[in-house]
Amino acid sequence: MAAVATALAEASEPAPDQPAAARRRFPVWRWAILLIAAAYFLIPLYSALKFAGFKAFTQVTSYPSFGSAFLLSLRLALIATVLTLVLMVPTTVYVYLRLPRIRRIMEAITILPIVIPPIVLIIGVLKLAPGFLLATPNLLGLEYVVLSMPFAYRSLDAGLRSFDVRTLVEASNSLGAGWPTTLWRVVIPNLRTAMLSATVLTVALVLGEYTMASLDNFQTFPVWIVNFEQNSGPVSVAASLLALFVTWLLLMLIVTVGGRSARKRGGAEVALFSVSTATAAMPLGEPK
Repeated sequence: MAAVATALAEASEPAPDQPAAARRRFPVWRWAILLIAAAYFLIPLYSALKFAGFKAFTQVTSYPSFGSAFLLSLRLALIATVLTLVLMVPTTVYVYLRLPRIRRIMEAITILPIVIPPIVLIIGVLKLAPGFLLATPNLLGLEYVVLSMPFAYRSLDAGLRSFDVRTLVEASNSLGAGWPTTLWRVVIPNLRTAMLSATVLTVALVLGEYTMASLDNFQTFPVWIVNFEQNSGPVSVAASLLALFVTWLLLMLIVTVGGRSARKRGGAEVALFSVSTATAAMPLGEPK
């Protein structure tokens, strides 16, 4: 019996600490995929930068039409983002709470702007749009709202799945709050991260869209780049790189602000197509 007890004691003793390198294997395949992806994106950027040269970047901003085209794209991004959130947030919340049976129909409807070619959409809009909108860039902003609808709806839907929205809404109603108050003070604070994700996607779409802007005869920044390409190849490439860098900086700024606010609240983090929650791994029934 003593020998058995000794053997059990030795077996229950923790093994000696192994080196960190032995306990944690180096993920070689992950680094390989990362390097391949980095080469896939960075080599074309380096080639474009080498072709354009640094002098071309100083020439881009000297053209008078550059500022107006870039400001128009930023204006359209602001219009599309605000209208998309104003329209999609109440609609998505209402469907999620009151009409859960038509969520599949909503997913099918919101995917149509991706399925239907943009040239078909713009022809239909030009045929049906009222006259006072045809001569203003606001029409293009409304078209971008339609294009961003698939991405905004899926971001908001993922955000609603990340917390118990029904319990919060019922608690708010039981305390006497109406629907506008519940939406503004209860639902939207929990959807802030999903709204930032929708904003990221909408801004990226507007700053890179060409087909609708060119058919509407508005010189946005992508249209200006294509039109200017006929005069100077290096300057056009420099403008394309500048647009890419500015878009990247804007998106990183949005993601950084959303990530910091999410970490302060201990909630979800900003993602492009989904929202990941810090409490996703919590077992059911345990209090948060």
